[in-house]
Amino acid sequence: MAIQNRKILFIDSAHPILLQEMEKLGFNCDYFPTYAHQECEAIIHQYTGIIIRSKIKLDAGILEKADNLLFIGRVGAGMENIDAVYAASRGIVCLNAPEGNRDAVGEHALGMLLMLLNNLRRADAQVRQGIWLRAENRGIEIMGKTIGIIGYGNMGGAFAKRLSGFGAKVLAYDKYKTNYSDQFVRESSLEELFAETDILSLHVPLTAETNHLVNKNFIKKFRKSLYLINTARGQVVNTVQLVDALKNGKILGAALDVIEYEKFSFEGIDNTAFPADFKYLINADNVVLSPHIAGWTNESEIKMAKVLAEKIKMLMCAGHLGNESEKA
Repeated sequence: MAIQNRKILFIDSAHPILLQEMEKLGFNCDYFPTYAHQECEAIIHQYTGIIIRSKIKLDAGILEKADNLLFIGRVGAGMENIDAVYAASRGIVCLNAPEGNRDAVGEHALGMLLMLLNNLRRADAQVRQGIWLRAENRGIEIMGKTIGIIGYGNMGGAFAKRLSGFGAKVLAYDKYKTNYSDQFVRESSLEELFAETDILSLHVPLTAETNHLVNKNFIKKFRKSLYLINTARGQVVNTVQLVDALKNGKILGAALDVIEYEKFSFEGIDNTAFPADFKYLINADNVVLSPHIAGWTNESEIKMAKVLAEKIKMLMCAGHLGNESEKA
């Protein structure tokens, strides 16, 4: 089918720059932020492109109705809410923007680590109550520690870069990459990470392979007790077994920007309704939590929009989105 009218459906919010750039490229843009899965399914056949964050899942059921769809752009890094395999089988290009929020994630991970190692959560609360404890809040330095990074892509690389001035040894393991040692990190085996790591930071996508990657057996393989940072996806860590490791001291502390229960409504409910292991986390002095905001800065919102716009522009230059394009 020849594509004559290029239209983009914005399901989720994005910085206005993205919409403006799409209009400059000749696209007509519709913004329906309140539409749910069923409503999007009813109109998806009209669109050449879709811009999303995480509000709905673009599964095979909805994509099979997308007769004119040529691309999906995700304003973010993770692609787990898109059936990318099915999309590829339909000739639909899937785009994301990890280059736009990697700096934010790197800074946030470092900030959480500093907060964790220096007992800042507890110390701040104590000072606000007029409690002045110095020896009890003595911190731990990053210098001289071995930091293990699992997943050395945009996010892992940004975190390693920000660690470069701290005097730590930084090792990275990535199952799907080789020869990536650079000035910030040394390529490592998983076995070397198990042997040497003092601080572990996760930077992997959520897949069937990484779901509950960090579990009881995984944690046991580390020779030393360690600190854990997760700015990836909550389901990468088995929360029940993380809590067990926190209780027995194998995990000395955790900095979690993401948790397994993100779909659980945090609005208008008594916190007694939370799962027991989550209640443990919110009351633990050695746990730092944030609401999946590592990649959410004022700057990253703009950068992600610009990255997506540039990638869509490149598709056009390659001839994938021209008026004479053929949709398989």
